[in-house]
Amino acid sequence: MSKKLFVFMSLLVIASMMLAACGGAATQAPTEAPVMTEAPVMTEAPVEEPAALECTDAIGCVEVRAGDPVHIAYAMVTSGADATLGIDSRNGAEIAVDDHGGKLLGHDIKFDGEDELCSAEGGQQAGTKLAADPTIVAVIGTSCSSAARVGVPLWSAAGFTIISASNTAVDLTLEGNENNHPGYLRTAHSDSVQGAAAAKFAWEKLGVKKAATIHDGSLYAEQLQQVFADSFRELGGEITSQEAVSPDQTDMSGVLTSIAAGAPELIYHPIFIQAGVQLVLQGRQTPGLENVYQMGADGMFSPDVMEGSGESVEGVFVSSPDTTKFGPDYEAKFKPAYQAKFGSEPLSIFHAHAYDAMNMVLACVEKVAQGDKEGGDMLIGRQALRDCMFSTTNFPGLTGNLTCTPTGDCADPKIAVYEYHTGEYPPEKIWPED
Repeated sequence: MSKKLFVFMSLLVIASMMLAACGGAATQAPTEAPVMTEAPVMTEAPVEEPAALECTDAIGCVEVRAGDPVHIAYAMVTSGADATLGIDSRNGAEIAVDDHGGKLLGHDIKFDGEDELCSAEGGQQAGTKLAADPTIVAVIGTSCSSAARVGVPLWSAAGFTIISASNTAVDLTLEGNENNHPGYLRTAHSDSVQGAAAAKFAWEKLGVKKAATIHDGSLYAEQLQQVFADSFRELGGEITSQEAVSPDQTDMSGVLTSIAAGAPELIYHPIFIQAGVQLVLQGRQTPGLENVYQMGADGMFSPDVMEGSGESVEGVFVSSPDTTKFGPDYEAKFKPAYQAKFGSEPLSIFHAHAYDAMNMVLACVEKVAQGDKEGGDMLIGRQALRDCMFSTTNFPGLTGNLTCTPTGDCADPKIAVYEYHTGEYPPEKIWPED
């Protein structure tokens, strides 16, 4: 091979190697991991919101939000001469709240109210104020039937459930009567029961043949003395006169002198404390009445009667619920709790009835409330609550097994007669004999 040819061939080989190297670099690009410019979006299953509460109740609902209390109000006499009646009932209702730990369905129980003064005027004021509060679920009250007559219509129209521990006037639960309103119930007895029992005691136990009556113009007293008079006549007795005084009257001489002319053996005055004390005191000093039996009713079951009447209270009778017939928890649990909380024996006679009334309301709220029943949002249907209350059957209360009638009588009535003794309270039960 010539020298020129060798050189030519060498150059050709070198050129081919260089072209192969360049061609290899162009045939396959290097692979690299993709660059992530944003974080990946993670998707989750949608969370279902709880269905919104909807009120379908015929007369509306009370809305109780999480953290809000269940509001139950009272309308009771808490001042003046008859304050022990209302304070005693309020105390009984408070013990029922305590027994629930102060809570209902995870909500605090708010229990407050108004003084109804044991009068129509007080009932009007308490009725107007409470009726304007839409948070109120139910009202425990009134203490006095005269206050109920004007307060209950307002609360009924507002859709409240109303349950009284001490209203006893006959017409409040009398079917078709203008004073019987939707949503009204009571755990107290009707005076149709109490008046008849008082007449039977006078006729059978005391052997009385002639009696006179006194009322104070209140719905309660006027109806009760009339039931007594009618029942006493049916037994064969004579009513010598039926008189009236005013609740704040202090001079009873005219009425008592008039009564003395008929020579009764017993005066039945189912009135309240202030006028009742004056009748006890002045009756003992009225010629012809010094030794005549005097008898009141549950409105005079109070330490204020014993203290105000002094020695003249000896031998005065009162008809009232028979506490010896209450359930075993009354002596074993309720009365010790009352003493521990309030530092005294019960002040009057309807504390256990108020305890039962509050427990009936709490039981029905638990039954009809809709929504979260562990402290969350819930609705309480107003008509549903009423329906539950009126359907109560054999409710195990302190005062007995309670069953409500269509017009609101729920009591398991047991009436006794008690006798006052000077300086002693409570008065002694003397009839019926156990």
